[in-house]
Amino acid sequence: QVQLVESGGGLVQPGGSLRLSCAASGFIFRLVVMAWYRQAPGKQRELVATITNSGIINYSDSVKGRFTIFRDNWKQTVDLELRSLKSEDTAVYYCNKSPPHDIWGQGTQVTVSS
Repeated sequence: QVQLVESGGGLVQPGGSLRLSCAASGFIFRLVVMAWYRQAPGKQRELVATITNSGIINYSDSVKGRFTIFRDNWKQTVDLELRSLKSEDTAVYYCNKSPPHDIWGQGTQVTVSS
């Protein structure tokens, strides 16, 4: 059974940093493209970053240069480092594969506010 458990969110001031973590299980992690998504209030879920099993990375234009995605195939984790945070980064952040499973985790809330 697919399980995705996100953690690490919180309240941070503009310009601050956070590191999000995701523990995945129930599928062959090392073979899939992993990703972070986010959903802001009143908006559709959007793809933020992807990382292939060989480490090829892509970011959305809105986070390029500020976010960094990591994966550990042994631990079956995928992390997202968020830097230079802006109010528009406020959202619930989710990990999943790309394209995503139908099953999602609970997400982790990131709130950027002074």
